[in-house]
Amino acid sequence: MSEHAAGDPPRVVVPRWVQLVLLPLTLLALWALARAAGKVLSIFVVAALIALILNPLVAFLQRRTRLPRGLAVLTVYLAFFLALTGVGFLLANPIANQVRTFTRNLPHIVNEANSQISSFQASLNKDGIHAKFFSQGKTALQTLQDQVSRSAGKLATFGGALLSEVAKALVDLVLVFVLSVYMLIYGQSIGKLVRQAMPPGDGTPADDFPGLAQQAVSRYVSGQLLFSVIMGASTGVALYLFGVLGIFPDGRKYALAFAVFYGVMELIPYIGPILGAIPPLLLALFTDPISALWLALLFVGLQQLEGHVVAPQIFSHTLRINPLLVIFALLLGLQLYGIIGALVALPILSVLRETAVYLHRHLKLEPWERSPGGLL
Repeated sequence: MSEHAAGDPPRVVVPRWVQLVLLPLTLLALWALARAAGKVLSIFVVAALIALILNPLVAFLQRRTRLPRGLAVLTVYLAFFLALTGVGFLLANPIANQVRTFTRNLPHIVNEANSQISSFQASLNKDGIHAKFFSQGKTALQTLQDQVSRSAGKLATFGGALLSEVAKALVDLVLVFVLSVYMLIYGQSIGKLVRQAMPPGDGTPADDFPGLAQQAVSRYVSGQLLFSVIMGASTGVALYLFGVLGIFPDGRKYALAFAVFYGVMELIPYIGPILGAIPPLLLALFTDPISALWLALLFVGLQQLEGHVVAPQIFSHTLRINPLLVIFALLLGLQLYGIIGALVALPILSVLRETAVYLHRHLKLEPWERSPGGLL
C-alpha cells in the first residue's frame, strides 16, 4: 500500500538541521515568551478560547442571514448575554426564596446551635467533665457583631484591598471581552494565517486545522457543562432525599440553591468541589453535628463518584487524552497562572492534542541514517 491515500497532500519533510537546532530553540523561545508574558498571555488565551467557542454560532448566523461578520458577532454576544440573563431570572426566584427562608430561620438556627452546645456541656458535666462549651459557643454566636465592630479598621483595609482586586478583575474582563470581539471579527483572516503557517490539508473540513482546533475546544466545553450539570443535579437530589429521610431536614428547603452553587463550583478545578460543599456543611453544623457528619460522608462519596465514574466517562469521550496528561496539565496550569491557568489548561491541552495529531499526519521527519562506522 502506498504511503499516502489518493488525493492526500504530500507530507512535508522536516530536515535534520531543523530537528536538531531550530525546533529546540523555538520551543525554548516559546517557553520564555510564555513566562515573560505572564498575565497578558492568560488574557489573550482566555479571549481566544471564548472566540473559538462562539465562532461556530457567528459562522452559522452569517450563513443563514447573510449578515456582515461584525453584526453577526454583535448579535451572538447579545444573544449570549440575554440567554444568561434569562437563565438568571429563571433561577433567581426559587433561589431567592430559599435564601430568604434561610435568613428568616437564622435566629432559630443559632438557638438550635446554642441548645446543642448546652446539651453537650450538660452531658459532659454529668460525667464529671467540667467544661464551658456553652458559654464560649453562646458568646461566639451572639457577639459576632461586637467583634466585627472592634475590627472595623482591619475590615476597612481589607475592603479597600478587595475593591482594588475587584477593579483589576473588571479591567481584565473588559480586555477579554474586547479581544474576543476583535478575534471573532477577524476570525476568517486569522484562520487563513493559521492555514498558511501549518502544513496544507486535503481541503476537507475533516482535515482543516483551524476547524479541528475549534472542535476540540467545543468538545471540552460541552463535556465540562455536562459534567457540572450531572454533579449539581446529583448533589441536589441527594440533599433533597436527605431532607425527606430526616438526615438533613433543611435539605428539602435548600436543595436547589445548594445544587446550583455546587454545579457552578465544579467549573473550578481542584478546589471547586470543596467550595461547593461548604454551605450545606456549615448549615448542618449550626443545626445538628450528626447531620454534618452524614453530609461530609455524602460529599466524600460524591467526590469518589466524580473522580472514578463521571469524570473519566465524560472527558475520555470529549478530550480523548490520557488521564495522566490531564492531571499534569491541570497541575502545570495551576502552578504557572493559578486558578485561571487551571481553568484554561484542559482546552489548551485539547488544542495541543489536535495540533500533534495534525502535524503527525502531515509532517515527516528526515531520517538520521547511520554511517558505516556506527555514528550518525
